[in-house]
Amino acid sequence: MTPIRTERLILRNWQDRDRELFHRISSDERVMKFFPFRRDRPQSDARMDEMRDVIDRDGFGWSAVEIAASGECIGFVGLGFADMEPVVPAGAVEIGWRLAPEYWGKGYVTEAAEAWLAYGFETLGLDEIMSFAVWNNLRSTAVMERLGMSHDLSSDFDHPCVPHTHPQLKRHALYRLSRKDWQARRRAAP
Repeated sequence: MTPIRTERLILRNWQDRDRELFHRISSDERVMKFFPFRRDRPQSDARMDEMRDVIDRDGFGWSAVEIAASGECIGFVGLGFADMEPVVPAGAVEIGWRLAPEYWGKGYVTEAAEAWLAYGFETLGLDEIMSFAVWNNLRSTAVMERLGMSHDLSSDFDHPCVPHTHPQLKRHALYRLSRKDWQARRRAAP
């Protein structure tokens, strides 16, 4: 993956120096509040390796987010195949994120996600990008709305990978953004 630079960030593939941060966000109760699992260090390392391999293979994925001024990795933002048929169509691409809590509320996710939307629509030629989160994950749905995504109430779903032991995490809100709407939003921006 060729790193993507924004005003404050570098979006890049994972490096071994990111392992501690990746484990921290994969096991932090605040970060993982809306997920039914936490990862120990070996599971976290294996997942980071998988994400790095996908980026090497596809040229995009859940990429590390680095603060350009400090070189500090703060989490991830990226595009990935949703792979949840029949809940979402085959080949659907989602945008998602996770940051360490001390970086929340600083606009980093929105800044990185805007860059990934541009990559998805301009470079990959996608017609639509979607995102989804547990229905009451207001921090994430607020980001989706800031990105210009629309809540598709008729497509909200019970996540097939969430076990019945966590019923409060099953219902997910689905948001969509078409290339046409993204282009119109960019043209209207000051």
